[in-house]
Amino acid sequence: MTPSTDPLAPPSLQFFADLSVTVGKPQEVGATAQGLRRLIPITGGSAAGVGWTAQVLAGGADFQLVVTGRMAILDARYCLETDGGDLIYVENRAIRSGPPELIARLVRGEPVDPAQIYFRCSPRFETASPALQWITERMFVGTGVRQPDKVVMRFFELA
Repeated sequence: MTPSTDPLAPPSLQFFADLSVTVGKPQEVGATAQGLRRLIPITGGSAAGVGWTAQVLAGGADFQLVVTGRMAILDARYCLETDGGDLIYVENRAIRSGPPELIARLVRGEPVDPAQIYFRCSPRFETASPALQWITERMFVGTGVRQPDKVVMRFFELA
């Protein structure tokens, strides 16, 4: 079987968008039975895909759970407003892991070499826009980098 006729061939990745999401000061809930719970306010940012741009609207948050010294589970929820005025709700779940000393630096808001951190995500989108409805019918994956004042991500459609 060739890849074009194999229904179980691995999917390819198609570039969807680059995002830069600015964040505020973390709200530390503290050590819970599940791990260290943190809420990171989303204050703005931008997104750009092929032929479109959008603003990240303030008001979302990244609900983080640092489950071990090596790993955090991230659950970010926010809204994009496209240059055409359409709204897109984003729910982005991620895993960020690395050596405990580097994860501790990230938690403190310090810069860390992104090559030393595993940061992968699976964004999901909802929109009422008929022109963008297709994004609600696809799966996406991404990679990210945490910087002290923002998160930079690149999303891909699983084609």
